[in-house]
Order: sequence, then structure tokens, then C-alpha cells
Amino acid sequence: MNDADFDDFYAGSSRKLLGQVYVMTGDLSAAEDAVAEAYARAWQRWPSLQKYGSPEAWVRTVALRVAVSNWRKARNRLLAHRRDQHSDPLATAPDPARVMLVQALQKVPAKQRQALVLHFIADLPVREVAREMKANESTVKSWLSRGRAALKNELGESASSAYGGRSE
Repeated sequence: MNDADFDDFYAGSSRKLLGQVYVMTGDLSAAEDAVAEAYARAWQRWPSLQKYGSPEAWVRTVALRVAVSNWRKARNRLLAHRRDQHSDPLATAPDPARVMLVQALQKVPAKQRQALVLHFIADLPVREVAREMKANESTVKSWLSRGRAALKNELGESASSAYGGRSE
């Protein structure tokens, strides 16, 4: 196992992947936990993982799966808690300006949201998005088109300029 190779991989990809997972989950703390767990798993498998075409895609996929699993566990805990006690409807709300895009993305179907984030946030070409999502390029292009339209509907005209410039 070459520690320096893993250190270089981590240093070169961790901040970018954290940003991508944050945009997909909408929760920075959950994204940090998921990315840390994914890198820990990558470290354990590094000799075989570094032979993959894209260890970064592997870590991103694992981080997203960890985030979803953690979200499900948290949701189940919350549901159990609500069954036993009344929740406070006036709990502190997040800053609307900070979460506007994340909220809009949460309303976009999951496959479209993932394609949008991989293409526009992770800056992957359509071909790479298709490979990572195990879909045809034409399907990814459709998801991107529909996702941009859904964001435009949610955010108004500003989404058109933010996501309409690149259609590779």
C-alpha cells in the first residue's frame, strides 16, 4: 500500500467531493460524515481501488450511499421520536438564501438531480455521468434537459442562465 498515493488522491479530491455530496444532500454535516466514511473505506481498499478507472467516482458513490443510509436512519429516529412526543413547529428555520438551490434541487427527481450535480457541479462530461450512473448518454442528456427545466420552474428565470449554458 502506498500511503503517498492515497494522500495525494485525498488532497486532490476531498474538497471537491465534499461540495458535490453537500449539494446532493443539502446538509453539510451529513455530507462531511458521509465523505469521511467513504474515504475511510477507500483507504481500506486502496490497493485494489487505485486500479479502478476512477477512484473518485467510487468514493462519491459510496459517500452518497452512506448519506442516504444515514438519512434513513435519522428519519426513522425522528419518526419514532414524533410518535412519542410533540415536535415544536416553530423550530429554528434555515436561512432561505443559503438553501434556495438545495431546496429546488430536492424537488427535482433523484436521477435528474444526480445528473445535474455530476455534470454541472462535479464538471463531468455527459459520457462520464452516463458511465457513473450506469445509463445511456441520451438518457443522461434527457435527465439534464428535464432537470434544467424543473429547476427553471422552481427558481424562475435565474435557473435558465445558471444551468443553460452547457449542454455537452
